[in-house]
Amino acid sequence: MNEMHKKIADLSQKYSSYTAENLSKLIKIKSLSLGEKDVQLELKRQMEEAGFDEVRIDGLGNVIGRIGKGKKILAIDGHMDTVDLGRLENWTFDPLGGEIKDGFVHGRGTVDQKGGPAAFVTSGRILKELGFDKDLTIYFVGSVIEEDCDGLCWKYIIEEEKIKPDFAISTEPTNLNIYRGHRGRMEMHVHFYGVSSHGSAPERGKNAIYMASKVALEVEKLNERLKHDDFLGKGSVTISEIISGSPSLCAVSDYARIHLDRRLTWGETKESAVKEVEELIKGMDAKVEILEYSETSYTGLKYGMEKYYPTWKLEENTHIVQTGVKAFEGLFGKKPKIDKWTFSTNGIALNGLHGVPTIGFGPGNEVLAHAPDEKVPVSDLVAAASFYAAFAYEIA
Repeated sequence: MNEMHKKIADLSQKYSSYTAENLSKLIKIKSLSLGEKDVQLELKRQMEEAGFDEVRIDGLGNVIGRIGKGKKILAIDGHMDTVDLGRLENWTFDPLGGEIKDGFVHGRGTVDQKGGPAAFVTSGRILKELGFDKDLTIYFVGSVIEEDCDGLCWKYIIEEEKIKPDFAISTEPTNLNIYRGHRGRMEMHVHFYGVSSHGSAPERGKNAIYMASKVALEVEKLNERLKHDDFLGKGSVTISEIISGSPSLCAVSDYARIHLDRRLTWGETKESAVKEVEELIKGMDAKVEILEYSETSYTGLKYGMEKYYPTWKLEENTHIVQTGVKAFEGLFGKKPKIDKWTFSTNGIALNGLHGVPTIGFGPGNEVLAHAPDEKVPVSDLVAAASFYAAFAYEIA
């Protein structure tokens, strides 16, 4: 460990209670997608208290804190919205209590994923305390609407705010491993159009539910033969909803629709995924639709995107991955595990849509994401805070 790494590690440890208490404050504020206003104001206050050079809230509602004014840009992202609490009977503690106990911060969002932003606030405080003066601008982003539409926030920041980083870190949970990609995803509807007739004479009609059912069985088979990638794993498709309509419960169904959740591995695209489904409905009165997301954020801005979230991965030998390895080894004296997420993140916009080299490093284990009894080790928060600060020095 060199002298700079030691200073960073010592300060991160010194501020462990500060980081945990900041996270506790964030956990106590419920913040579902589109309802993040109060938690964003608290995150903004924490960044200002930590001495960031500038802190503002953009038009979509993302909190953007800046340190430095160099030509090269590093973004460190963490989303502030969470999923809902689910059945309270499944929790053994208050999901909005933010309790700090037995070396953990407890509650909804500790892992997915307010722990990352709490850690990066501390890393910003450390950088300011160390007099960080490299030719680098660091944007610390507490982003919105990720749970509803991953990547939308960064689509907005890059395309509307005109901030395009040279490098990015996602603070989604990685169990303190370095992640370099994940499968993409897309959402599709398949619409089936039948002809109704009286239920007493079904042969006179054309039943849309039967059409959808035949295709549903073919979707199950399609899932088995999708592409495989050695790093990202296999593509997948499943039906997550089926609805139908008819003029009456005494009539043949004249409409049905299935919702497809499609996970895309390397080499699979929007076009290839649509074509596979179109093959299944050939000869039927049916069509495939890629869904759109369009909602109004807490700022009052209506914004959206197509629900296609591209696959992305970086090779292990790329500059940003190796910079992460160097920072990790310098701080912790061991080699990191280099891996991938199972789920999807804002990396789909940063890297997938806009080609920004991106890695993941975050506190907590992703198996607790969206699960009851979500909690994060304080030691993970300390490690993450030190990593983000060390990475800034290394990349600069």
